[in-house]
Amino acid sequence: GRSRMSDATRARLLVVEDEAAQREALARLLARAGYDVETAAEGAGALARLERESFDLVLTDQRMAGLDGLELLDRVHTLDASLPVVLMTAYGSVSAAVEAMKRGAADYLTKPFERDELLLVLARVLRHRRLEEEVVALRGALHQRFRLGNMVGAAESMRAIFDLIERVAPADVPVLIRGESGTGKELVARALHEASPRATAPFVALNCAAVPEHLLESEFFGHERGAFTGAVKSHQGRFEQAHRGTLFLDEIGSMRVDLQAKLLRAIQEREVMRVGGTTAIPVDVRLLAATCEDLEEAIRQKTFRQDLFYRLSVVPIHLPPLRERREDIPLLVEHALDEAARRFSRPRPAVAPEVIDRLMGFP
Repeated sequence: GRSRMSDATRARLLVVEDEAAQREALARLLARAGYDVETAAEGAGALARLERESFDLVLTDQRMAGLDGLELLDRVHTLDASLPVVLMTAYGSVSAAVEAMKRGAADYLTKPFERDELLLVLARVLRHRRLEEEVVALRGALHQRFRLGNMVGAAESMRAIFDLIERVAPADVPVLIRGESGTGKELVARALHEASPRATAPFVALNCAAVPEHLLESEFFGHERGAFTGAVKSHQGRFEQAHRGTLFLDEIGSMRVDLQAKLLRAIQEREVMRVGGTTAIPVDVRLLAATCEDLEEAIRQKTFRQDLFYRLSVVPIHLPPLRERREDIPLLVEHALDEAARRFSRPRPAVAPEVIDRLMGFP
């Protein structure tokens, strides 16, 4: 946290050089080049300043009385491992330069060096540091450590799933989310939607097992008025509701085979026909499906169409049950308590270690 690079300010350099004339010449040159420059006459003084103030780069001579450049390099890195140090070494001392790089110097210059060479090295090192800081900031924003959307997990298996979600969310491909009941399949679907270019359009979910079979076709594709008894007005199906957005079909394995054929046609043609309708309605949806069933077995039993399976499972995501990622239990407990404390505006209770132990031991 000692850097100031993220501000739009000029980079701030600390020049450490024990020869006064050289020190002043460097300070003038770098100030003219637009840097904000501070100087120190020896290593100990430089360290004292680094403890009090923040800099973006340290440029130090290697050979100095007292604390030399290499020792200063080591001490700087115990203060701030990310602060770049550039060493100036005497002509012919290649071994010192090699040693400096081994110990983590960002770069080195051999004296005498040209003004342009110095400016080039500094610009390159500072650009590299700025990129590193951006990457760290982005990574923090993506993960808030171990979260994605409403999902929480530090287990290796969950981090791999978060990575996969971040990679496939922007692509408009169907994803099949598999896992036992309660593993969070809908949370994955929502995270995929939220991280996709369709995030501002609707996310429409349909649980295929929760809708009576005779109404499923109308739920999917909609119906026109009078299409069947009770159809008093025309009705948009889930495909139309999800136009330009994401359609999530949960429990896809419980769907009748004849409906599977109609679903496949809707996906391929990118249009739907309402029940009792005569015109095709174009729809643009990204399809996500979930199942806790063994679809491969269903294909063998001829209760699930193989062509639909391949169409839906372009990217499969397999969610592990909690018993396979017990190390996430403490994290989930904290997450649940945070949510509850927020909802009831109460201070967050602490959890005794033996409670966590008991929870970790449950089947």
